[in-house]
Amino acid sequence: MKATDRIEKIFIQKVLKGELPPQSLLSSERELALDFEVGRPVIREVMQRLERDGWLTIRSGKRAVVNDYWEQGNLMTLNHLLTDEEHIQEEFIVYLMELRKNLAPAYTKDAVNHKALTVASLLSESENIADEPQGFAEYDWHLQKGLAAASPNPIYLLMLNSFQQLYIKTAVHYFQDGQSRQATRKYYRDLMETAMAKDGNWAEILVKKEMEDSIKRWKQQLTTKKKGED
Repeated sequence: MKATDRIEKIFIQKVLKGELPPQSLLSSERELALDFEVGRPVIREVMQRLERDGWLTIRSGKRAVVNDYWEQGNLMTLNHLLTDEEHIQEEFIVYLMELRKNLAPAYTKDAVNHKALTVASLLSESENIADEPQGFAEYDWHLQKGLAAASPNPIYLLMLNSFQQLYIKTAVHYFQDGQSRQATRKYYRDLMETAMAKDGNWAEILVKKEMEDSIKRWKQQLTTKKKGED
């Protein structure tokens, strides 16, 4: 790994772990270069990249300040968050599920209205899923991408492509719960009926309800987990 990539990753991890809170000041370029045993041009490049991606603000003649990435971040910040799964906060996973709740009903409705038979074929594959978390997680991702691809709006698929690694990893945790797998299997069957009926409006309602229910189940899993740790 290049020195710039390594140092950038260390900085982002420190921010995500709370070791560098918003509004904290970084050491000077000279001090950072000594700490990391690299030249100042390397540190300067890293800081410029971090400013571009929303992590900090460089101030002329003063030490750089750490940003609140929720308020001052951008799409590049999101990309880093999605690829640094080790330090993703559980609350952030809920935020992603909320985003899915807003997107999935729309692209599923479009998919059913546009390519109902393709959607039904995708859903028929769910009958072969083994009753274990990894299989459910991988199939659910396959389904989401298939639904987005069946929609006439290509932007949905482009958006989903950024989430694959985190989506599957999170879904494996979600599907550890047998009741969640059972509820999801029933959801797949119900959704296939809407596809066979070519009823995009009903599919939209069904997906929105399932997304809301899945968030409730995930939060319940987190509550149970925390009680177990206590």
